[in-house]
Amino acid sequence: MQTNVDKKDKNTKLFLHLKKWLEKAVLDYSMIEEGDRILIGVSGGADSLALLDLLDSKMIFVPDFSFIAVNIDMGFDPTYQAYAVLEKYFQDNHYPYVMEKTDIGLKSHSDFNKKNPCFLCSRLRRKRIFEIADEKGCNKIAFAHHRDDIIETLLINMFYGREISTMMPNQSIFGGKLHIIRPLAYLQEELVKKYSSERQFPAVKNDCPTSKISKRVYVKNLLNELERDNKEIRDNIYKAMGHIKMDYLLMQKKI
Repeated sequence: MQTNVDKKDKNTKLFLHLKKWLEKAVLDYSMIEEGDRILIGVSGGADSLALLDLLDSKMIFVPDFSFIAVNIDMGFDPTYQAYAVLEKYFQDNHYPYVMEKTDIGLKSHSDFNKKNPCFLCSRLRRKRIFEIADEKGCNKIAFAHHRDDIIETLLINMFYGREISTMMPNQSIFGGKLHIIRPLAYLQEELVKKYSSERQFPAVKNDCPTSKISKRVYVKNLLNELERDNKEIRDNIYKAMGHIKMDYLLMQKKI
């Protein structure tokens, strides 16, 4: 579904680069099939607005699909100014959308849940997204996780979850009834942010009180430090996930 393509000047070198790698990721991981109805999760940040914009473009190799943009407001901003800005953007671009005001963020950061607010916040938000996907007849959910998110998640799960795992570009859930897809899986965060700036999206501020002190921020800063000595750190980690030598992994016995 292309809702407002004719009004957008998208023929920049950066746009063509991002579209090329988005379509390659979609094809490599069979993310989109003919007739799919996709719920696009739009937080209002630069990454999710870039994903929405890129998917709302004429595809060369990707089959026809329809979509609906969904935003779950977490309740951190009592004035809902960001909510209004995002809703206007949806309306101006004629996007089909669902927006909900919730207290998920406040509940997750309340006194009874101080130890792990991010886990509960993410769980409750996704639960509602799954419900909306079912209500709107969507069989795919697209999140704006990019290449850097996949790399960081691997390290987060190793450091804190004691397992080797990360985000999958195409993940089947509920027995195959629904799929989570990540079309930005091949794209670097730096380029996605640059595209968002180039397109002048109305990216809204993240008011989450733990957004600047989360485990993900710690890992991101750690990688930035390591990158000062080795510019290929992120690239090496990303490629290592496709070069797994099972014979050289430790298989621990249960104690």
